[in-house]
Amino acid sequence: MTQSEFEALLQDTSKKIVGDIVWAEDEDRSPSVQFRGDLISDSGYPLLVKGSYNEAARTLTFVLIHRAIGCIYRLDMGKDHHNPSCSRVGDVHKHRWTEQFWDKEAYAPKDITAPVTSPVEVWKQFCQEASIVHSGIMHAPPAQQSDLF
Repeated sequence: MTQSEFEALLQDTSKKIVGDIVWAEDEDRSPSVQFRGDLISDSGYPLLVKGSYNEAARTLTFVLIHRAIGCIYRLDMGKDHHNPSCSRVGDVHKHRWTEQFWDKEAYAPKDITAPVTSPVEVWKQFCQEASIVHSGIMHAPPAQQSDLF
């Protein structure tokens, strides 16, 4: 994928996820909840989106995945990042695909203003910059159960 192809894909406003998003327990039995959904577009990009939220650790991730390439756009909250240039990015950062670094380079976004504890609001902000239309609702993640022992 060239840089111009990535930029066209990201700016394509026909990308949409249809239906409600419901968080489910992590398959690996971690304390996280997650979701996965296919994106459709007029251009037919082979895309899907995934999300992961860990209330106790205060981490949240939304990932736009191209089925042939992998991660092309991602938001991480609650996780520090070390760029290939050795610069560190804060615990709220985005990854944008580039020809040079693929998804390894991150930057601190100015458009994410909702806190990690508000995944539904963060989702709306993520979709806005990624030009994703969500025709449905994202349900709030279930509250984590604390261990009784």
